[in-house]
Amino acid sequence: MDESLSLWGLFVSSVISSTILPGGSELVVVALLLNELAGPVAVWSVATLGNTLGGVSSWCIGRGLGYKFSVGSGDTDSKLNHRAVEWVRRRGAPVLLLSWLPVVGDPLCVAAGWLKISFITAMTYIAMGKAIRYAVIVWLV
Repeated sequence: MDESLSLWGLFVSSVISSTILPGGSELVVVALLLNELAGPVAVWSVATLGNTLGGVSSWCIGRGLGYKFSVGSGDTDSKLNHRAVEWVRRRGAPVLLLSWLPVVGDPLCVAAGWLKISFITAMTYIAMGKAIRYAVIVWLV
């Protein structure tokens, strides 16, 4: 398989994995590395970029929802969403370092957008969390 095709597949998997859709970018990272289809730096970079873009898309969804619903208006429809908003409200943007976590990560990004955390700040913390996550996976493989 061609390296660029493998990396494009990783990119798509990473974006999807960082949205509400299920994905398994970790498996793609491991497969690419074990089969030596791409180098570790390329795999880390592409996975981080794709996963960051997915997290930022969740931030954008939250920002859009913030225009339709006011924060604290009772319009959050689940305890998880409410909990995410409260976490981000209390702890601020650094909580987005945890945006890579399954189940919790997407609501944190949405909450950050909803609470109007600046785009650059949110993207920076999201990217740092994702970069650390993939660095650990690459290092372990």
